[in-house]
Amino acid sequence: MSSGEESSKKPQASGAAKVQSKDRDMGAALRTVYQKTVEEDIPAEMLDLLGKLD
Repeated sequence: MSSGEESSKKPQASGAAKVQSKDRDMGAALRTVYQKTVEEDIPAEMLDLLGKLD
């Protein structure tokens, strides 16, 4: 019976590794999108509108 228990644990471990890998990939993708957004220039039209608020 212990061999059946061991074999049932192995898929869970690989499943957890897949989830961690997907989480890591998702985190990297979100960081990339965030960084590109931060580095993006503000359009002149938006700066003009912001200047009118003063």
